[in-house]
Amino acid sequence: MEFEFRETQTPFISASQSARKWTEDWAKEQLYCPACGAIKLEPFRANAAVADLFCGTCEEQYELKSSKRNFTNKIVDGAYDTMMGRLGEANNPNLLLLTYDIDSLRVNSLTLVPKFFFTPNIIEKRKALGPKARRAGWVGCNIIYGKIPESGKIKIVDSGITINKNLVLEQWKRTAFLQSVGSEARGWLTEVMNCVELIGKDRFSLSDVYAYEQHLSTIYPGNNNIRPKIRQQLQVLRDAGWLIFLGNGQYELAR
Repeated sequence: MEFEFRETQTPFISASQSARKWTEDWAKEQLYCPACGAIKLEPFRANAAVADLFCGTCEEQYELKSSKRNFTNKIVDGAYDTMMGRLGEANNPNLLLLTYDIDSLRVNSLTLVPKFFFTPNIIEKRKALGPKARRAGWVGCNIIYGKIPESGKIKIVDSGITINKNLVLEQWKRTAFLQSVGSEARGWLTEVMNCVELIGKDRFSLSDVYAYEQHLSTIYPGNNNIRPKIRQQLQVLRDAGWLIFLGNGQYELAR
């Protein structure tokens, strides 16, 4: 995988538009499908869809966002209603987050967030644009990147180093079971996954997860049975192979 942008001359005056052209061209030339391993992604026709690229083999779609700075807790996205409406759709695009170095004009990092990690819990509604704005009344959204479990942030390029393709494909497969459950169920599962990862140990106990009971109560204030819900999600994660149950309330992250 080459990291340099081959053609940096664009017809755009805007630096952001030029950067978008560089990064999209790079992805078309260099990026494989991280879902099925197909050697190339195809571009959508300009302004034809919410996604930028698609795989002709498995039909997964990808939205590409690029920045010269590292992505932080919030990522600005499009219309709130559009985002919420497509969460449960099969063609909801996966998210590719690319950072680049503006001086050397090369890719620095690329992270994939699979579409099945997108739940209502991580979508934040922004204030409507004011009456003097060109699109007065339009309501956008933010993706709360910090709420996505680390399992949902798959590195493809890390600090200018290519991650082994087989490892990327395995990481996709490890959490692809989330595709088979509804949006609400995915919300609970990903929140519990987040809590497990925050424990910071490969081996942990049920009581370690119970320590996040108040945190989950804040997210789901209408649920008065948080501990049974935690146990239920741990069982689902065990059955899916994401966790290993060791007995006596002890678990281990599957690697």
